[in-house]
Amino acid sequence: MSFETAATPEAAVDRLERLYDAARSALRSDLQRFFETGEAPTADDRERYRYPMLRVTYEPSKLPEATRRGYAKFAVPGIYSTTVTQPAEFRAYLLDQLKPLVAEYGAMIETGVSTQEIPYPYALEGGDELGRGKITAAELARHFPTPLLALVGDEIADGTYELIEGEPRPLSLFDAVRVDYSLRRLVHYTGTDWRAVQPWVLLTNYHRYVDQFVRLGLAEIEAGTAEALVAPGGIRIDKDGIDVSAAERVMSAPWHRFQMPAYHLIRKGGEGVTLVNIGVGPSNAKNITDHLAVLRPNCWLMVGHCGGLRQTQIIGDYVLAHAYLRQDRILDDLVPPDIPIPALAEVQVALQQAAADITGEKGDRLKQRLRTGTVVTQDDRNWELQWTKERRRINLSRAIAVDMESGTIAAQGYRLRVPYGTLLCVSDKPLHGEIKLPGAANAFYERAVGEHLRIGLDALEKLKEAGSAIHSRKLRSFDEPPFR
Repeated sequence: MSFETAATPEAAVDRLERLYDAARSALRSDLQRFFETGEAPTADDRERYRYPMLRVTYEPSKLPEATRRGYAKFAVPGIYSTTVTQPAEFRAYLLDQLKPLVAEYGAMIETGVSTQEIPYPYALEGGDELGRGKITAAELARHFPTPLLALVGDEIADGTYELIEGEPRPLSLFDAVRVDYSLRRLVHYTGTDWRAVQPWVLLTNYHRYVDQFVRLGLAEIEAGTAEALVAPGGIRIDKDGIDVSAAERVMSAPWHRFQMPAYHLIRKGGEGVTLVNIGVGPSNAKNITDHLAVLRPNCWLMVGHCGGLRQTQIIGDYVLAHAYLRQDRILDDLVPPDIPIPALAEVQVALQQAAADITGEKGDRLKQRLRTGTVVTQDDRNWELQWTKERRRINLSRAIAVDMESGTIAAQGYRLRVPYGTLLCVSDKPLHGEIKLPGAANAFYERAVGEHLRIGLDALEKLKEAGSAIHSRKLRSFDEPPFR
């Protein structure tokens, strides 16, 4: 099928939807036939299982006007392309990228069929289809396209992509097969449909934040400021389901079956909030953000616990990270530790203002509770046992807190161009003899978690008001793809 020039961005996305639906339907139909009769697809059949391609050409007749926007702009003239999956679900994002390219640069948009096949698992919503009869995954792999790790990568995001003379430049950081790979991983890890993930994301390392998020979310639904709360295992509570047992139903969701359970507060206009309990450690932090990034969220913030490293801190104080000593080691090859991870001004201001608004404290009183500085992110929970080794680096870095996720999440945001920030709450002071004990920990949690979570939610509201300015130019390289 030949490429067609689109008259408008809307027309381009319309055709992408038609092409994708036709390809996916053809694949599902042939899978169904194979389940029922064992008849395998022909080579001609397989040519119908291809992702649509979006192609944008920029041939300037004059220099475009300067823009402070961090995305939807061209580095150089030329042809840019990417394959697209689920265009109906990504419609708003696609239009947000394409409209400025047409209006400000006079770009030409074309759509057509790519050579990239849709792997058969990505045409299935569940996986229950694979249990029909005695058809095995190995038999399906003989006749249908399968996910090939050789085709799934982050070379564009990591700057290792090699341009081929005469070939189009990448239009986006992720192509269709990379996106589809992560969409399925999100379902696996979070226990929820990836479509429920909201554009504003909070990440935490403790389940008590989930308890508070559920309470606040149900209160919003009852007040009419939110539409629904989605929990792991397919549980959804809307206004019709609000009753005295609503919180119990959400908290009885089978979250323990999933490695990083997610909860989604759905608001009007698609401006809701997702909270993911990522657990402990940099591996989980990298894992979930690798996959969340393909949804192109507006922001992710880490709101969790940390160890305070200064004598003047007290349990329940806040730490606003403006730098990271990254000893997580999980990203050292992708973002070497000597690459600085900049603080994003819009995010820092929003978090500090939210802390002032929620705590009711200003000036010196706020500074007593909210300290700005460097956070050490470790990959070893028992780093204290290496104190003679760690002492010098903590001293040199002037670090004020230690955790196991924040530096990883910030580095991932930098690497994958997702605005990021960190507000931690001091839960213990390992250098000063104040360690977590069951009684003290419970009292701290009851007092501090609710306030901390409200600060995170309020910061996201402030960032919404910032609009496109949140997508900082600090996150973009000199040869960046046009799409954010």
